[in-house]
Amino acid sequence: MNAIQSVSEFHRLLSLPEPRHPLVSVINLSESIFIEDDVWKGFVNRFYCVALKREAKGKIRYGQLHYDYDKGVLSFTAPNQVQYLDLNTVECGLGYLLIFHPDILLGHSLVSKINDYHFFSYAVNEALHLSAEEEEDLITILKKIDKECQHIDKYTQEIILSQIELLLNYSNRFYERQFITRKNHNNKLIAKFEQLLDEFFESTSATQPALLTVQHMAELMNLSPNYLSDLLRMHTGQNTQQHIHQRLIEKAKEKLSTTNLSVSEIAFTLGFEHAQSFSSLFKKKTNLSPVAFRKTFN
Repeated sequence: MNAIQSVSEFHRLLSLPEPRHPLVSVINLSESIFIEDDVWKGFVNRFYCVALKREAKGKIRYGQLHYDYDKGVLSFTAPNQVQYLDLNTVECGLGYLLIFHPDILLGHSLVSKINDYHFFSYAVNEALHLSAEEEEDLITILKKIDKECQHIDKYTQEIILSQIELLLNYSNRFYERQFITRKNHNNKLIAKFEQLLDEFFESTSATQPALLTVQHMAELMNLSPNYLSDLLRMHTGQNTQQHIHQRLIEKAKEKLSTTNLSVSEIAFTLGFEHAQSFSSLFKKKTNLSPVAFRKTFN
């Protein structure tokens, strides 16, 4: 797997002059041309990328899935995410790329907060669809970052990072808006999620994982784990893990109250390798041990 190590190397691959700042750059896509290079057949960036695409065309592959570039969307990638580009279909189109190396975050509060912006691990098909006004708000910020890169002094890092943080906070706001405005679509996703939960706990298939995980549910939904959790939290108040635990406890209560299975046997049927792990979760969620819960029915 090829690695694009620096902002400077990325500029070269897009036929651009050297960046004005070694750790951050705002790239105008209309001025970019992907050079022919085997790196695009499979690569990871060592930096964060925020892509505001207006009329970009082509296909990009993340994992095993291909996605079309969309119009007027904002997408995010974190360092070391595997990507593939098809140079036969790619056109840069219009828009901007903000790229920044993790080293620029060092010594700033954003270094410990960057992982709180879950959209850096969303899939391309979960991109943020912007209104014209939202788009202009973000372009204004990008232009301020670009301007600041032109003169580097002791204030540059703080000013640039304050603008990046502002852009990320706006993105949080816009994603919350999108979760709400796409209510009908999201309600269908939530209904599908509940159906898959039902099917999992009713199934005895040997092909499914023993213990249901967030990753497995996200794969069944064709969504990234963080996007699924954020979607559920916005509409139900609970993330994916909390929903799974809630259903686990419901099934455990059912078995404890209606069967003679031992606690260990119930733990095993629910996918737990160790009964102690099951008992700890049950007590955490109900304030009763499985044995104490069962005694309330005797």
